[in-house]
Amino acid sequence: MEKLRVAGITAEEYIQKEIEKIRETVGDSRVLLGLSGGVDSSVCAAMLSKAIGERLTCVLVDHGLMRKNEVQGVIDAFAGFSLTLISVNAEERFLAKLAGITSPESKRKVIGEEFIRVFEEESTKAGVTDFLAQGTIYPDIVESDGIKSHHNVGGLPEKLNFKGIIEPLASLYKDEVRVIGRLLGLPDSLVNRQPFPGPGLAVRCIGELTKPKLDLLREVDAVFREELDTFGIESSQSFAVLTDTRAVGNKDGVRTYGYVAVLRAVKTLDFMNASIIRLPYELLEKVSDRVMREIDGISRVLYDVTSKPPGTIEFE
Repeated sequence: MEKLRVAGITAEEYIQKEIEKIRETVGDSRVLLGLSGGVDSSVCAAMLSKAIGERLTCVLVDHGLMRKNEVQGVIDAFAGFSLTLISVNAEERFLAKLAGITSPESKRKVIGEEFIRVFEEESTKAGVTDFLAQGTIYPDIVESDGIKSHHNVGGLPEKLNFKGIIEPLASLYKDEVRVIGRLLGLPDSLVNRQPFPGPGLAVRCIGELTKPKLDLLREVDAVFREELDTFGIESSQSFAVLTDTRAVGNKDGVRTYGYVAVLRAVKTLDFMNASIIRLPYELLEKVSDRVMREIDGISRVLYDVTSKPPGTIEFE
């Protein structure tokens, strides 16, 4: 097997090395992991479970920034795993903290700190106050150096009520994380899942975050992803964005003034570079038609044709 690009060793060697490192660091202590159901946190959970077994507690925080039906989907996906999964409904708490905030960096920092506070509270309830684990990967660290504060990097508050942070995937690119996940026995439904940012829809909903705006975005995103599946389009990452711009429209003979939604679909290997997917016009027209007919509050649908670089995959 080829060697991993940053670590310089094979995937099997990497797993063994990290498991030994985790055991040496943690000792007889316990670890709390924020489990979103995404690839990174899922592979992190599998590795930690192999290293320390039942001394791992996973917390799924519903911050009100998840996609449509995603929370229940994550719970169902991990139903057969031998780990403790605590689900916390914190939507009102997060949205209250985010009220009035429009800066992307401020959003990330507020979400990052509130995540930690929720983890601290849940760790106390569960009796886990030793180590916090995160699914940080190498591109997160690179992008946090002058580009943006990643929730696992620049978004962390300075004071943590944990002994330390465990990041067993920090030397891996996304494609390598998937390889590690398969070797650890995770199902393809989890390993092949598209990335979803830690701040969730906060980086796909421009401007101030409100529940009505987030609900609008959830519906548009669900329609887009459904039609991509119907047309058999494969992408590395695809999603909808709700801008803070409004446009005039006409629905059933009535003048409207709704939000402008943007669709984005890219293909990439390592997520450091990404190219747009030239979606069929039939698909784009179908999505636009459905959004206009089925969702009140949207007046225009656009498609983003910016590659990375010069853009980033996410809007914020």
